[in-house]
Amino acid sequence: MLLFPVAQVLKMLSLTDSPLLIAKTFEAIKISTSSRGTVVCAAKGPRPRYPRVWKTNRKVGTISKAAKLVKSVKELSNVKEEVYGALDSYIAWELEFPLITVKKALRTLEYEQEWKRVIQVTKWMLSKGQGKTMGSYFMLLNALAEDDRLDEAEELWTKLLMRYMESLPRRFFDKMISIYRKSGMHEKMFEVFADMEELNVRPSYPVVLIIGDVFKQLGMLDKYEKLHTKYPPPKWEYKYVKGKRVRVRSQVQRNRVNTYGKREVVEPNSDLNENNSYEETLEVIDDVRDVNVLSLEPEQISEDLYDSMEPVLDV
Repeated sequence: MLLFPVAQVLKMLSLTDSPLLIAKTFEAIKISTSSRGTVVCAAKGPRPRYPRVWKTNRKVGTISKAAKLVKSVKELSNVKEEVYGALDSYIAWELEFPLITVKKALRTLEYEQEWKRVIQVTKWMLSKGQGKTMGSYFMLLNALAEDDRLDEAEELWTKLLMRYMESLPRRFFDKMISIYRKSGMHEKMFEVFADMEELNVRPSYPVVLIIGDVFKQLGMLDKYEKLHTKYPPPKWEYKYVKGKRVRVRSQVQRNRVNTYGKREVVEPNSDLNENNSYEETLEVIDDVRDVNVLSLEPEQISEDLYDSMEPVLDV
């Protein structure tokens, strides 16, 4: 039997911690056992999380960057080189092109109706090969029209029509018809409408009302009748109620009530003269017009244009 020296046994006992000492140590530290404020470590168990000593108030998100870009651009002159140089210096230290920031800045400029700045920033963005989307092209087209730069708007429209002939959205056609209507260019407006029918793009009802009103002003009542026969007012429309898309009966259809209190239902292939006279139909359409129609002077348009549109508008 081996006998340990008394001094060695006392030394070993002094190195080991007694349970009473461990309990007092944990009670003094008071470690939080809640899972929300602790992080579990691999070797040492839970560790308390303390609030940070400092916190920055500087925002470096895309919203603040876009606001800074708008402020810097609005302070410049209209010289193209100066604007492009400022925009190039703005993205000089960016690893990638800040497309989201530029798009937000464009939306802000469009809301503030800074059309010259919208044109400059959009053209600069497109020259960099960025943001080549239908939304950017439509914003540029709208800005050119609002800035009375009709030649550039027509040039952009021609390029888009030749490049994206079968996939061009309907709102581009509607926008060009509106531009030509405000400018009094009836022939080009009819050409755009003829392109819509040739490409099987169904026009919206406000556009049908605009084209029909021009036909009526020019005395083309037969084409006015054919137009509204081929494109009757819609029976349903979609509205957003509390964030949900809901289908409701169109206001135009609710207003089309005859003298006996019965609703009129216009079929796409029905003749407008079967139930009502032509004059009553003109009065009903004039009463339910929901677009602002500009007063234009009747123009003498060549009969060759109407002859070329006759097969297009024929039902």
